[in-house]
Amino acid sequence: MECYFKGRDSKARPDKSCKEAFSAGIPLRMPKMILFDYGQTLINQAKFNGVRGTQAVLRYATRNKYNRTASQIQAEAEAINRELGRADHSTRHQFQVEVPNHMFTSYLYASQGIELSIDADTVDRVFWDAASPGEATKGIGEFLQYLAGKGIRTGVVSNLAFSGKALRERIQSCIPDHSFEYILATSEYLYRKPNRRIFELALEMADLSSEEVWYVGDDYECDIAGASNAGIFPVWYLGAIDMEYELREGILTIMNWGELKGVLEKAG
Repeated sequence: MECYFKGRDSKARPDKSCKEAFSAGIPLRMPKMILFDYGQTLINQAKFNGVRGTQAVLRYATRNKYNRTASQIQAEAEAINRELGRADHSTRHQFQVEVPNHMFTSYLYASQGIELSIDADTVDRVFWDAASPGEATKGIGEFLQYLAGKGIRTGVVSNLAFSGKALRERIQSCIPDHSFEYILATSEYLYRKPNRRIFELALEMADLSSEEVWYVGDDYECDIAGASNAGIFPVWYLGAIDMEYELREGILTIMNWGELKGVLEKAG
């Protein structure tokens, strides 16, 4: 598989074969580090079910003043998200400041007259595990092993309201045989992708320049446009995408991790 890339202004079409699309360009430079998105990239998450997550959390309620059901609480959560501008996925990339879930949850349950016996980190884990369990995307373990063998560093940058601790635990449970250099959850660092500040923070944490790093993700606006705007080479992974998308010109697009391995093996 001969894979080349013509640069950010390329007119190569990602829906053609890799050889056909990129053979007229110059070889990619091997990155020193690859950063990954979390959801639908490293981990294939099940379709979100907030009621199921809230049901799991309510098992730890020590007080439910108004006898609220999980459906009622989730309806209130969705109303809050609409007020915040976070409900519509097609416009969510415009919301570039993260609301940590411990703040959201504290307000939500207190406003409903509910007290819980578990701390905020545990609420995140209990809710998330029930609302949207996940499993490693097919072939990611082998691909990460390949990167380790090549000496290519790895990290994670995820738009996530859940705590960084919950994210690290989720990734470790799904991909136990790989150690990422760092796992960055936006809940801990204010800014959300596609804001370039979160990508610049990731570069600072790696002590690398943008030219030395690639970023792989499934969301065009947050991951691909966001990384590109920060000067980082983007790779669009569509192997676990769970929403409609329209292919774009000039973007290195892959459907599985073997394709990206092939690209790297031809990189200079």
